[in-house]
Amino acid sequence: MKTPFITKAKAEEIIKEIPTPFHIYDEKGIRENARKLYKAFSWNKGFKEYFAVKATPNPTILKILKEEGCGTDCSSLTELMMSDKMGFKGDEIMFSSNDTPAEEFVLAKKLNATINLDDFTHIDFLEKSAGIPEKICCRFNPGGKFSISTTIMDNPGDAKYGMTKDQIIEAYKILKAKGVKRFGMHAFLASNTVTNEYYPTLAKILFETAVEIKEKTGVKLDFINLSGGVGIPYTPDKEPNDIMVIGEGVRKVYEEVLVPAGMGDVAIFTELGRFMLAPYGHLVTTAIHEKHTHKEYIGVDACAVNLMRPAMYGAYHHITVLGKENEPCDHKYDVTGSLCENNDKFAIDRMLPKIDMGDILVIHDTGAHGFAMGYNYNGKLKSAEVLLRPDGSWRLIRRAETPEDYFATINDFWDVEL
Repeated sequence: MKTPFITKAKAEEIIKEIPTPFHIYDEKGIRENARKLYKAFSWNKGFKEYFAVKATPNPTILKILKEEGCGTDCSSLTELMMSDKMGFKGDEIMFSSNDTPAEEFVLAKKLNATINLDDFTHIDFLEKSAGIPEKICCRFNPGGKFSISTTIMDNPGDAKYGMTKDQIIEAYKILKAKGVKRFGMHAFLASNTVTNEYYPTLAKILFETAVEIKEKTGVKLDFINLSGGVGIPYTPDKEPNDIMVIGEGVRKVYEEVLVPAGMGDVAIFTELGRFMLAPYGHLVTTAIHEKHTHKEYIGVDACAVNLMRPAMYGAYHHITVLGKENEPCDHKYDVTGSLCENNDKFAIDRMLPKIDMGDILVIHDTGAHGFAMGYNYNGKLKSAEVLLRPDGSWRLIRRAETPEDYFATINDFWDVEL
């Protein structure tokens, strides 16, 4: 069972000023989760979480996480600009991108961010565009299939990210010769894993590779970035990850592999987006139409522009009808948006309480990769974002787009002669 962090009364209070649809974030939950993560890795002196800005690119969210000791993981020019604007400096910023334009490397170096090179050829490209910094990271891709026990989690061999082992070893040799003083390694092998085994299994691969790198190049890594991949249970029947168990699992592998190799001072970094924010965001929407044809449909005022994951991946997001939490789920609906695409559905054949027009629906787990993945297909406009404070008050942290925003990039739109 998933319980919303807002009540019907609170939603109605907000709706009086901010019409649906809107995304709302739970500040209390965000802070508590960040503190638990740091507690789980408190055994590592240099531990730092670099929040994946791409997941929830809102300055207010970044400010909250900065106050909790987090840095930022950026992958674009604008994410770097936002991090800089919010006061993140130098070692507080990781820049992990791929197919990177030169101007982005230039800004990352200017900000003294830790640049994470995705490809061997980027060494030469970075040197020509911005120069080689004294601190750098390389992204590793071991290839093949990544598995935990007998379960295949993902297929790194098909992923566009990272260097082969031979390439990364050669990269460290070249970078050392070019004057780099501080080194790191990064890898991302699976997405949204709901198992406490993922990070420890990944850590062992990276720690063993780090020892091999030291033996073959003389480069002793300053940090190892486990990246993201720790997921959340979108469906109510799954147990969530236990970050305390995960942190302890990584510690055991650290003691087993790195400490005997004289690398017991290597800092551990993470780049979590989904784990940090997804459960602490809701998309709030209102039922505005019902349709009775070959199926029963409920039309809401949100659409895939506001939450793309169900349309893009067929992803499940739990739905609560506020005020009807205790009523039987005895009606089968497709819950749809208004885009001219048949995949614009938040739920298919979902058993829910009887929905009446005007009912407020909460779509769960939209705090990461929710608003962020929005777009303007059909000329639809992006929604507002709201922050629910620990004392129960709320404030607008991003207004909804207007038609004027949509047309603003069209030269002389309002003066066009037909």
